[in-house]
Amino acid sequence: MASGDGLVVRVRPRLGRLSMEQAAGIAALAAAHGNGRIDLSARANVQLRGVRVESHGALVEGLRRLGLIDADVATETRRNIVVQPFHDALTLRIAADLTAALAAPDAPDLPGKFGFAVDTGAARVLEATAADIRIERHGGTLLLRPDGTALAKPVTSDTAATEALTLARWFLASGGVQGGRGRMAALIRSGALPQGFGIETTVHGFEPCPGTAPGGMMVGFAFGQMEAGTLATLARSGALRVTPWRMLLVEGADQAPDLPGLITDPADPLLRVIACTGAPGCGQAHRPVRDLARQLAPHLDRLTHVSGCAKGCAHPGPAPLTLTATPEGFALIRNGRADAPALSHTTAAALLARPERLSDPDATPL
Repeated sequence: MASGDGLVVRVRPRLGRLSMEQAAGIAALAAAHGNGRIDLSARANVQLRGVRVESHGALVEGLRRLGLIDADVATETRRNIVVQPFHDALTLRIAADLTAALAAPDAPDLPGKFGFAVDTGAARVLEATAADIRIERHGGTLLLRPDGTALAKPVTSDTAATEALTLARWFLASGGVQGGRGRMAALIRSGALPQGFGIETTVHGFEPCPGTAPGGMMVGFAFGQMEAGTLATLARSGALRVTPWRMLLVEGADQAPDLPGLITDPADPLLRVIACTGAPGCGQAHRPVRDLARQLAPHLDRLTHVSGCAKGCAHPGPAPLTLTATPEGFALIRNGRADAPALSHTTAAALLARPERLSDPDATPL
């Protein structure tokens, strides 16, 4: 994808994991063919920024040698799977079966953003992660659930992948795709529901944070971005699991590496703010946003999304507080998405002059 700082190249790690060799290889390729900046996405993907057009072919070939490239674009598009980072053997088996099923010649042709979540660890952790079809473990039972409803159906470890693709075909047959796009939750909201989904599930909240976690140590990064050198050093600490929370889990580690740029304190204020690349890195952004977000972070007491435009790419869902850049300044939105109607309009200067007002739900900065 073309952006303001060059091409952005997405890498989808298989089963959400990078071996030490793969992580070191990505770091080297990012430095050689891009600007050395690497983003972690909310879909547990890795994105290399600033890639030069003339280097794109060599970069892709390097990724291919690392085993990170699919046979064709269609297969890569369908392999849109988030695997819970605290996985066990069952989770990996289901995710591997689903990966193989989506690569089969008869796999359904799904919209580009249509995705799957395999959330079958000891506890569910992906309910806030965007996905259209979810394979979950509720107690000792495996359930298949379409996004947008609490209703699910039982599956087994042997049938989970097949049942997930059957549900995907139902989505297509039921008119879920309009104009080449479509999401399961929107189809469910229209009143559609496949047969056999009658088990009521409960929501299980999860708050990710840096620190000790099942399988290793989680580390974060401001706005989910790191330098190639940071990734190269982390790669020497162990294999890495890519999370949808813009953090990495270092397998087998019992303490965080001492590296600049790592967030290891769960109380770090930068964990309370989400910001996209903004201008000038993104051609669609109206204003720079990350410097503003960094300055506001110490004054925030709730999750805040600072978006360069109304698309809200960094956080597609609603946030307690959103600041959306516009040609005139910043639209203030509470408990909504970046494209929701604004309560008021303000400027970066006004926000920085009285940042404490953002933590007052009754205040309306002007």
